[in-house]
Amino acid sequence: MGLAGTAAFRSWLPPDAEDAESSGKTTPTTTPTTPTTPTTTTATPTPTKTARTAEEEEAVTPEKRENLRSKPMNTRPTPVLTRKAFKMPTHDIEDLAKASSSLGLQRNKIDEEAKLAGDRGFVKYSWAEIKKRELRSRTGDFLELYDHQEALQVRTQAARCMDCGTPFCHQSVTNRSGCPLGNLIPEWNSLVQQGDWKRAFQRLRQTNNFPEFTGRVCPAPCEASCTLGIIDDPVSIKSVELFIVDEAYRNGWMEARPQPARSGRKVAIIGSGPAGLAAADELNQMGHSVTVYERSDRPGGLMMYGVPNMKADKLNVVERRTKIMEKEGVEFVCGRAGSVGQPGGPTAEELLAGSDAVLLATGATTGRDMERVPGRHFKGIHLAMDFLHGNTKAILDNGVVDETWRRTSNTNSKPPIDAKDKHVVIIGGGDTGNDCIGTSVRHHAASVVNLELLPQPPPSRAASTPWPHWPNMMRTDYGHEEAAQMLNAGQDIRTFSAQTREFIGDAGGNVTGVRIVDLEWTTSVDDEGGHMQMQELAGSERMIPADLVLLALGFLGPEAALAEHFGLAVDSPGGTFRATDGSTAAARNQKKNAFRTSNPQVFAAGDCRRGQSLVVWAIAEGREASKAIHKQIVG
Repeated sequence: MGLAGTAAFRSWLPPDAEDAESSGKTTPTTTPTTPTTPTTTTATPTPTKTARTAEEEEAVTPEKRENLRSKPMNTRPTPVLTRKAFKMPTHDIEDLAKASSSLGLQRNKIDEEAKLAGDRGFVKYSWAEIKKRELRSRTGDFLELYDHQEALQVRTQAARCMDCGTPFCHQSVTNRSGCPLGNLIPEWNSLVQQGDWKRAFQRLRQTNNFPEFTGRVCPAPCEASCTLGIIDDPVSIKSVELFIVDEAYRNGWMEARPQPARSGRKVAIIGSGPAGLAAADELNQMGHSVTVYERSDRPGGLMMYGVPNMKADKLNVVERRTKIMEKEGVEFVCGRAGSVGQPGGPTAEELLAGSDAVLLATGATTGRDMERVPGRHFKGIHLAMDFLHGNTKAILDNGVVDETWRRTSNTNSKPPIDAKDKHVVIIGGGDTGNDCIGTSVRHHAASVVNLELLPQPPPSRAASTPWPHWPNMMRTDYGHEEAAQMLNAGQDIRTFSAQTREFIGDAGGNVTGVRIVDLEWTTSVDDEGGHMQMQELAGSERMIPADLVLLALGFLGPEAALAEHFGLAVDSPGGTFRATDGSTAAARNQKKNAFRTSNPQVFAAGDCRRGQSLVVWAIAEGREASKAIHKQIVG
C-alpha cells in the first residue's frame, strides 16, 4: 500500500480501531522523583547557536568539561506510550455487504464518473457485484444469470482497490490463496477506474487465456486474499474481470491472432477443457501446429458440458472462444474421430508417431459413487455429471435456452434425466451439487433436498482458514437461493451432518426414498491435527421421499484407459497420471522436466495430473505445461 493509501486507510478506521499513537493519544506515566523547589523563569529569545572559535575551544579546560558533565540536567519525565494490543478484526471478507453496516458506515456502491479519481475508493465505496437477473424470471430459462450492463458500478468497484505494496490477490502464496494465474489485478483495476477498458483487457490477457471462463465460474480465491478483506468486504475482482472481457467482445478487441509462420513442430492434446485449451492457445501462439482431440461432439470439455448454460453460455461464450482459436490455426477433432484409443479414433501409437509431444488434459472425470450403499442399483439414481451433461446437450441440440426451452425439448430432444415434478435428493455440496439444484429448479421439480455429510460451516471465516487462505464458511450460491424461494417457502434446502444409510425402492426397481441418519462431529483434545470424527445420533434415522437421486460427491481422477494405452505410471488413490509437478514457480525451479510423465514424450496437466481442482488452476497448469513442451521440442 502506498503512503497515500496508508493514510487514507488509517483515516477510515474508527477511533477504537487505532492505537494510542496513531490517534494522537498518549498515556504519560510519570516516574516518582524527589520534589524540587519550583523556580520562576522568564521567557527570553533563544540565542542563535554558532560554532566556537579556536580560542574559545582552548579556553574550555578539561576541568571545566568535567564540571559540566557532573552538573544535573533539568529534565522532565519521559512520557511512556501505551499501545493497545492488536486484535484481528472479526468482519469476515465473504459476509457480503455486512461489514460496512457493522462499522456504522454508509457508503455508495456506485458513483459519478467525475468522482472516481483518487486512491480513497476503498474508503468511499462499499462492496457490490454484477447483479443477477430477477429470481423468478431466470428460473424459467437457461439464459445467463448475470446482467452485464453496469459499467459505472464496476468502475466504482475497481476504485476500491488499495494499490497494495504487496498484493496477495494476484499471487498464490500457497495452493489455497490468491490467483494461480498471477493476474495483474491491481494494474487492471487502476485502468478500469480510469475507464481505459482496452488497456485493462490487454493486461488481463497477458496472464489469462480465458477470462470469459474464470469471470463466470471461478470462486475467486483472489478476493479471499484481498488485503482490504482483512477489515472490510474485499474488492469484487471477479465482477471487474468479467466486465473487462465483456467489453473486449463488445468492442471487437477479442479477435483472432493467427501466426505468420510455423515452427514445423506438432503437438497433440487430448482433452479440450480449460487445461487443454490453455496449452493449445499458448503452443499455437509459439508457432507450433496443435491438434486437440475431444471425444464429445463439441470442444470445451468441462466448460461446454460440465457447467450449466446459465453460468456460462455455450454458444456466445465457449463456442465463440474456440471458434477464435480455430481461426488462429488450432485444429479440433471431436466425436468418434477425437476418441483416442476407441473405434474411429487415433491410437496412442499413431499420436506418438505423428507428434513431437502429446499432452494429456482429460480432467478428472471419474465421479465418486456410492456402490456400497444398499439400494444403489435402483433406477433413478445417477451421477451428477450425467444429469448436467445430458441437460446441456439437449438444449444445445434444440438450439433454445430462453423460456420456451421446455416446449421445444418436448417436441425435439428431451433431457435424458428429467427432474420435472419429481422429488429430487442431491447428495453432496460444492459447485456440482449447486448446479444440479439450479437445473432441477428449472426443470420444475416438485421438491429439492440437498444432503451434506459434513457439519454446517461457520457463518464467518473459520479460525482454521486464516487470511489470505480460502475461508471455510457458510455460503449460499444461486441454486440454493433459487430452490429456497421457488420450492421451500424461503427456507434453506440443505441438511448438514447427514449420512445416507440406504436407498429405498419399489417392486418395479425405482427409487422411492433415501434413508438417512444424523451425525455428530467431534474433535479429540488429544488430536493435534484437528481431525474430526463422526458418530451417528441414536434415534435420528428417517426416510426422505425421492424419485430422483443425484450423486454430487466429487471426482476421483481420470479414466484409466489412456494411461493403459500410453503405458503411463499413475498415482493412487484416484489414478491421476504421474507427472513431475510444475504448477508453481518453486516446483519448476527445483525439478526438471515439469509436467512430464513416465513416457518422456507425453505430458499431463490439469485435473488429470493434480486431481479435481478449479478452472483457474487448470488454465494455469495448461499454460505452464506449454512452456515445458516448447522447451523440450525446440531445445
